[in-house]
Amino acid sequence: MKIEDTQNDWDLVIEPHSSLFSLNLKDVWRYRDLLGLLVRRDFVSFYKQTILGPLWIFIQPLFTTITFTFIFGNLAGISTDGLPQPLFYMSGIVTWNYFADCLTKTSSVFRDNAGIFGKVYFPRLIMPLSIVASNLVKLSIQLLMFLILFIYFIIKKEFNPQLSFNLFLFPLLLLLMAGLGLGLGMIISALTTKYRDLTFLISFGVQLFMYATPVIYPLSAAPEKYKAIIALNPMSPIIEGIRFSLLGKGSFSVESLIYVTMVTSFILIAGIVIFNRVEKNFVDTV
Repeated sequence: MKIEDTQNDWDLVIEPHSSLFSLNLKDVWRYRDLLGLLVRRDFVSFYKQTILGPLWIFIQPLFTTITFTFIFGNLAGISTDGLPQPLFYMSGIVTWNYFADCLTKTSSVFRDNAGIFGKVYFPRLIMPLSIVASNLVKLSIQLLMFLILFIYFIIKKEFNPQLSFNLFLFPLLLLLMAGLGLGLGMIISALTTKYRDLTFLISFGVQLFMYATPVIYPLSAAPEKYKAIIALNPMSPIIEGIRFSLLGKGSFSVESLIYVTMVTSFILIAGIVIFNRVEKNFVDTV
């Protein structure tokens, strides 16, 4: 009996990466439905079996803003560049939380999903992308609360914004922040497959990193001898740029935008390369 070659009858052929830079974006697009399911899973499972549920999306930044206003604004008297203190702190808190969540959750993506990775094939890049996307949903909801606060201070005539084309910088800065968190997270996720201690370091390291970023203070209020060092932090131009685009105040320039774009691009490319390399054999070490 003659056995016919049925190679061309397969719908999908799984092959190893031909290059470290092979992103398999076609596979990512083909599995876009899975991406949507993972985003829904991340969003629903996080608030499942909680009393207040999704209300925590509002409670966390609101209470943090109140605490920062009382401690850093009233007690410490730290400058807010002439902006209403709640607006200043909330703009920094919601954007920083997005970056921190993208970084911390992506950094443990191999460990948290080892069971799925070991059983089913799908583009591994789907997992970190789903984290970025699900956190973007959370950020969008928190920005609605920021908008309400924004309108409140306008009605009270305590804030008179000058609307300009700077507002169009916000999507670009948001994209850079997502890319930075994604890139750093993928680099760290590759390291945590062998060095579990990094998991504990990231948990409080991100909190410490916030104080090296102008979240609770403007860059203009930083001591002159430390200002250049703080400006080298790629998150500093992003936070300052977001305040500049939304509130009209902040130390932002074209040079800082070019700098953070270059740094983010390098970190993101490095993260993808390392992620692609580690995903081939990480199951043996996790």
